[in-house]
Amino acid sequence: MDVGIALAGLLVGIVVGLTGMGGGALMTPVLVLFFKVDALTAISSDVVSSLFMKPAGAVVHIVRKTANLQLVLWLCLGSVPAAFLGAMTVDHLKGIAGFEQTLLALLGAALLLASGGLIIRAWFQMTRKRTLWGEGAAPASSPDIEVRKLPTVLLGALGGLMVGLTSVGAGSLILTLLLVLYPRLKPSQLVGTDLVQAIPLVAAASVGHLIYGQVSLGLTGSMLLGAIPGAFLGAQISSRAPGGVIRRALAILLMASGLKLVGVPTVGVLVITGAAVALGPVAWALLRRRYSGSGGTRSRGRDVDQDRPTAEVNGP
Repeated sequence: MDVGIALAGLLVGIVVGLTGMGGGALMTPVLVLFFKVDALTAISSDVVSSLFMKPAGAVVHIVRKTANLQLVLWLCLGSVPAAFLGAMTVDHLKGIAGFEQTLLALLGAALLLASGGLIIRAWFQMTRKRTLWGEGAAPASSPDIEVRKLPTVLLGALGGLMVGLTSVGAGSLILTLLLVLYPRLKPSQLVGTDLVQAIPLVAAASVGHLIYGQVSLGLTGSMLLGAIPGAFLGAQISSRAPGGVIRRALAILLMASGLKLVGVPTVGVLVITGAAVALGPVAWALLRRRYSGSGGTRSRGRDVDQDRPTAEVNGP
């Protein structure tokens, strides 16, 4: 058991439960960049650890009815076979010269995609007259939505393939595209739906990596020691409270990790990250000013739709 990895697992678990962000988007680069674990072992071990971490958060959302189970079913029809296929693909390609570097670059690209997805997600929420800080308390039940079956299955397949290949995609990618397909779902319901559908997805990817990958049981156990209680704690918070500020910080963190993994020099990463930290809030404030002038009234710095209760219009 490694205490450092267990503490990292705790922090990652809290973030996963709080935001629905897939643990692979955070834990895998942490293992590679800070603990110097080889990419394939980090991906395989992290996928297996997620199988035990996800239910800790999903149970909370099922109890609080912030998961759309019909949506979960159609996502899993695509994600489960694709996740297993992704793990098989990694096994068949690992003998190729330079595959380790290619896998790191693919992981970095997935992280950059996840970072962009979080920004797009926040943009959608802002243009729907949501507040800067979050959606407020989660409702007792999900709104009725019409499931778009084929796009949902294809979305699940894309997310499953990404998880099988890189361990990234279950939360970061699927969450963002779910928001595009189903804009009526509130952020807490997006998080809950994603956490529940991720269980069979990650189970399929875990079986694939146990058969074909390089799982380290010691590494997995260390991660789970912190990740399981962390995911439960984060889900308790996210099912009741906002997580928008954390998601914006995560977008910058994922961008920095992705840039490093795709080969950008450390100085370049620091400059780009610093610019994002310094200029991002200014750009966001200008965009909020542009989109906050119609459809509602401003109250204490928040946009409130006059036709709906405040708890129903708060954003990510």
